[in-house]
Amino acid sequence: MKLITAIIRPEKFDEVRGALESYGVQGLTVSAANGYGRQRGHTEVYRGAEYVVDLLPKIRIEVLATNDQVDDIVDVLISSSNTGRAGDGKVWTVNVDEAVRVRTGERGNAAV
Repeated sequence: MKLITAIIRPEKFDEVRGALESYGVQGLTVSAANGYGRQRGHTEVYRGAEYVVDLLPKIRIEVLATNDQVDDIVDVLISSSNTGRAGDGKVWTVNVDEAVRVRTGERGNAAV
């Protein structure tokens, strides 16, 4: 099993969620995040004053997947969140040793 984590632009969330649901992902966790990558934020002008926005709003999506689903889910995340501009985000995977469904006590792939 792997935990797939994606950091994406907030405006792409609905498209990404729809693509994951179309693929068959049954569960995901979503949280708001702030951060920056290579683009290091940007400068804005408000009422004539210029200021730097160095922590940009992002969405963090986490999906627990079986090993045979991982590559497809990563591809879905990349294709549905890509705009071709800096700041599109990042996707990574982490090995998961154990997962347990709290309600039933199922373990391993059955818990996914």
